[in-house]
Amino acid sequence: MNPDYLMRKYRQGKLLNPAMSRRKFLISASVLAGGLSLQLIPSNSNAAASKAATPDAAADEFSPWLKILPDDTVVVSVPTPEIGNGSSTQQAMNIAEELECAWQNVKVEFASYSREHQQPGSYAVGLQPFFGGHSTDHDRMPYTLQLGASARERLKLAAAKRWGVPVTDVVARDSVLSHKASGRTLRFGEVAQEAAGVELSAEPSLKPQAEWRLLGKTKPHKLQLPEVVKGTAVYGIDVTLPGMVYAAILQCPVHGGLLKSHDPKAVLDMPGVKAVVVIDPAGRVGSPVQADPTFGFEGSECHGGVAVIAEHYWQAKKALDALPVEWDLGLGPFWSSEEKIHQRQDRVLEQWSGSALTKAGDVSVPAAKTVEATYRTPFCEHAAMEPLNGTAIYTKDGLEFWHPTQDMQQAFWVAVDESGLQPDQVTFHQTLVGGGFGRRVIGDDVRAVVAIARQYPGVPVKVIWSREETTRQGSYRTPVAARYKAGLDEQGALISLQGETCFSGMELSLGYSDMVYAASGAIPNMRLATSKLLTHIATGAYRAPCYNSHAFTVESIIDECAVAAAADPLDFRLKLLENWDPAWSDCLNIAAQKASWGESLPKGQGRGIAISNWPHSGSKQAGSTVCAVAHVEVSQAGELKVHRIDFTFDCGRIVNKDAVMQQLQGGIVFGLNMALNEGLTIKDGAIMEGNFDGLPLLKMADIPEINIHFDALSGHDRFAIIGEAPVGPVGPAIANAIYQATGKRVRSMPFRKQDLSWS
Repeated sequence: MNPDYLMRKYRQGKLLNPAMSRRKFLISASVLAGGLSLQLIPSNSNAAASKAATPDAAADEFSPWLKILPDDTVVVSVPTPEIGNGSSTQQAMNIAEELECAWQNVKVEFASYSREHQQPGSYAVGLQPFFGGHSTDHDRMPYTLQLGASARERLKLAAAKRWGVPVTDVVARDSVLSHKASGRTLRFGEVAQEAAGVELSAEPSLKPQAEWRLLGKTKPHKLQLPEVVKGTAVYGIDVTLPGMVYAAILQCPVHGGLLKSHDPKAVLDMPGVKAVVVIDPAGRVGSPVQADPTFGFEGSECHGGVAVIAEHYWQAKKALDALPVEWDLGLGPFWSSEEKIHQRQDRVLEQWSGSALTKAGDVSVPAAKTVEATYRTPFCEHAAMEPLNGTAIYTKDGLEFWHPTQDMQQAFWVAVDESGLQPDQVTFHQTLVGGGFGRRVIGDDVRAVVAIARQYPGVPVKVIWSREETTRQGSYRTPVAARYKAGLDEQGALISLQGETCFSGMELSLGYSDMVYAASGAIPNMRLATSKLLTHIATGAYRAPCYNSHAFTVESIIDECAVAAAADPLDFRLKLLENWDPAWSDCLNIAAQKASWGESLPKGQGRGIAISNWPHSGSKQAGSTVCAVAHVEVSQAGELKVHRIDFTFDCGRIVNKDAVMQQLQGGIVFGLNMALNEGLTIKDGAIMEGNFDGLPLLKMADIPEINIHFDALSGHDRFAIIGEAPVGPVGPAIANAIYQATGKRVRSMPFRKQDLSWS
């Protein structure tokens, strides 16, 4: 995965941020089964021309953004996979706010990237950076609001024409159109067909946020929850098709290795077995046209492997277990253990010779006191509840596939690339996703599904990775080693900071090269650099990629500097941030106040604080700033108990308090487990952990008291993404609290592997 490309994608939420211009897009209305269909179209695109020429035909061929059916049902097509974060519900809320429909009438369906390719701009106008992700980004929310407003005004105009009254006298509310003077009313569905023929002289202005009735005022549940509770929700693993067969997959245990030999005859006579197929990374056909994958194809390659196809999954799995297989492990065994990777990272860091990302002043300036430390974070598996899977039907004339991806655009183009078919021959169906955290972004799982189906054409093939295979064929959290050297003057002020990271695999520097303490100008002399150490183990996006490590290393060295300066860690940070966005100081002060910062604790207990921002640490009033105060207890034998987390944040504004609360709580628990437990073991170049018994996960009894405080919200006019930010400050807050409790500084994750004993 190209890190520069990925960084641009994450940055675009800020860089695009276009002012809403009604001249840059059109909204097309058409009749659909007696109702109204709306679609955003770029005004300078081929889609706009085709819509203007044949709106009805286009509506039949392409799934619209918004449909209002005769029974008042409002169907919103969303280009965001639903991974449990409520992004599809949020986009529906955006539309419903301006549409003034009854919320109980709203349903969502997944938009089709296949159709987006055939008619560019059908869904994606204004929805960069990719066909997945979030719902309140600067480049998403205005457009979905505009769709709702446009539909509302068309409905009002249709009603006004039927009644022969001025449109200004018509009120839309809760899916009902009313004319107060005459007492007449119409349901949305009763005039939807007429509204489809209405032409607006201009697209309506959005109502002021002060007049919102749904966003920020109500807390609806996620729209998919009733189906989840009833068991009717369709995740990738739930897809069932007539005549479907199942494939169990086994790839080389050492990433990058190849299949050397296997003996299909040994299992072909086993019950239910249909075929044995080989997954060859060199067998990729390639896209016949210029492809447009969100993150490129680097990293989407399969590892060499084999799959058994059978009538039922268990038959395929039993046959796969019995299949004689020999592997070519390639260069993997050179990286025989995580300790060997650490040793090589240390050699790199000793040089201080990485590429500088941030420079200011002279880091060799004389200092009264110097603080040096090296921090580490390990490979971590995403451990999503739903194992990797996908279903596909391949013929020479077309490919149709169902997949729980986190990025529809990436999945579509990976499938095109692996099948070798024309994009118009590929149809993709998005399903619900049973946990992603970044694992289902890059599409190596999509490639494997298509590669297998391509060798068993004409039949739907469901490919399932076992839990062990899912774990050992991960695209893991990037392990980071970071070395810092800080200089303080005689008054304890931080006057210089030199840092270098050494990483394996995908690297983003968000929260490191743009750390707030550099951007604020509080440290006059800085040099922050990075070096890459290539290994064979695949890495990729992992909830707030790399920021989850950088927050730990940055907030740990700042805490160590505070101790060296004999300063309170809270006061030390406030001093560094005194000329920065005041929301950061508010987050610190309020979190400390709520956590009773400064009050004495029994021996063996401590409080620690940390603050960070995703994904705009170096910008004022941007991204989500988050602060955690952890209260921990460590027994003399080294047993760690996290009693409490107090958490503050500023994402500007929020539109669904319950959804934000859930995202923050989930992120905190994720960050807790990441800091306390997670870290993979490498032996002879292979990942050793397989199932949940080898992946220590927090249980309900382990969860501390978690207090989310909304008091630090600044009210700034942004609705920044919130799901990834909270994983950042939790680990360093706990580590800093451990120091306060024991006098021992924890510099490596996971903390369960560190000696925390004290006397």
